[in-house]
Amino acid sequence: MTQQEFKPEKAEQPAAPAEKKDKPANDLARDLEENYRKLEKARYVLHTAGKVEVGQTPHEVIAETRTYRLLHYRPLVGKTARTPILTVYALINKSYVLDLQPDKSWIKSLLEQGFDVYLVDWKDPTSVDKYVSFDDYVNIYLDDCVDTVLKKNKVDRLTLHGYCMGASMSIMYTALHQEKVRNLAVIAPVIDTERDSTVIGNMAKNMDVVKMRDTIGNLPPEQLYACYAALKPFKQGVAKYFNLVQNIDNESFVGNFLRIEKWLYDTPQIAGETFRQWISDIYQKNLLAKNEFMLGDLVVDLSKITVPLLNLVADEDHLVSPDCSTPLNDMVSSQDKRLMRFHTGHVGLIASSYSQNNVLPKVGQWLKARSD
Repeated sequence: MTQQEFKPEKAEQPAAPAEKKDKPANDLARDLEENYRKLEKARYVLHTAGKVEVGQTPHEVIAETRTYRLLHYRPLVGKTARTPILTVYALINKSYVLDLQPDKSWIKSLLEQGFDVYLVDWKDPTSVDKYVSFDDYVNIYLDDCVDTVLKKNKVDRLTLHGYCMGASMSIMYTALHQEKVRNLAVIAPVIDTERDSTVIGNMAKNMDVVKMRDTIGNLPPEQLYACYAALKPFKQGVAKYFNLVQNIDNESFVGNFLRIEKWLYDTPQIAGETFRQWISDIYQKNLLAKNEFMLGDLVVDLSKITVPLLNLVADEDHLVSPDCSTPLNDMVSSQDKRLMRFHTGHVGLIASSYSQNNVLPKVGQWLKARSD
């Protein structure tokens, strides 16, 4: 090899390493710029979360008081089942989680399956409601809604369909007013709290709720936010927002995220005496499971329930332990009773694609067989 042939090879070699060093730096700059863009977009959409549309299924308000609105949803089929469904939501957060968005709406699915659906939409309590109790909610407000639906449909009995605390209230009502209930269908009911191993269950057992009621009156939303944050601190405080940033260009993901976020932080106060009963009598003393819970001067005895029962439970529920809900089937005297368990969470049970594809078809089949 001559000297002229060798020199060009040595002269070309420094260029290759220089090119390799520049490329990672450019990639890093592009990544930083892209991440900044996503963060800014996420910040913007979070500020607009309150404007996202929820509860879009057409309905009319057929009764309204200072404590509730009774909604009637427009039928989506020509002929509906004769037995109407009265859905009872909890006193925590807002009922639109049952009608979160068109493709993940519990209400809309029931309508599409041919049911006549009503919903009790609870209003926010005020300072004058400090001593409103479960007796008021169940034996007055809920009873009024039941009577309104029965009269409108010209029937003697309806299907009572409750979610979470609303499920517990539906069970209380059925135990006392069974002559007006044809079917009882509940989702994640709080029943046997001695078996509740959730963070909220453990927190509840150490609260001085009498002092809270007497000092602050109604439970403020900030206390509920603190409870939610304590459930899964990393997931609720960091991970979910990281996922939002990562998926910020996915319109479907962002829309669903914002609706859930809106619902989580759109919570009313809880009437002071109702909250005291919920924590002291149900969580701390477990009176509902012991058939010793009192509504006014009436004892709620679950063994008196004989109507068909459907109990829906989420195996991954971190708000209401599955073991807290499942004992209901052994406590009632119904001959026709069914327990359905699903591999999802508390909200996933009612407002997810999984719910639409796996839960609601089975619920509809059970109700159809008992609604003509």
